[in-house]
Amino acid sequence: MGNLLYLVAVVLIIAWAIGYFGYQAGGLIHILLVIAVIAIILKVIRRAAD
Repeated sequence: MGNLLYLVAVVLIIAWAIGYFGYQAGGLIHILLVIAVIAIILKVIRRAAD
């Protein structure tokens, strides 16, 4: 499950980068970025707790 969360975070960051530099998709791309950052922070916190 942890690897899946990390994979989703990476995909969302890549999608944000493509959207930011390639398309003007408005606030949706930035929401994806926030979700990706939260997922990475949760991954780091969970790994530190183990």
